[in-house]
Amino acid sequence: MAKTENIREHMEVIAADGEHVGVVDHLEGSDKIKLTKNDPKAGGKHHFIPVGWIDHVDTHVHLNKSSKDVMKDWQAAA
Repeated sequence: MAKTENIREHMEVIAADGEHVGVVDHLEGSDKIKLTKNDPKAGGKHHFIPVGWIDHVDTHVHLNKSSKDVMKDWQAAA
């Protein structure tokens, strides 16, 4: 599993296909990343993605799923 300690607020989240899918708001517990709601991809809502989708972290958070699958499967905040 990816090292979540390298994830920082405002890091760009990039899908496996190279597409931007969001920006980190913060880690939610030890198993989810909460994405900002003001990102154009967010539609005004916070979304959660599991840390299990992380491929690696450098200056960005890189996911192991395509942008289409990420946006289909992410969880919208209540």
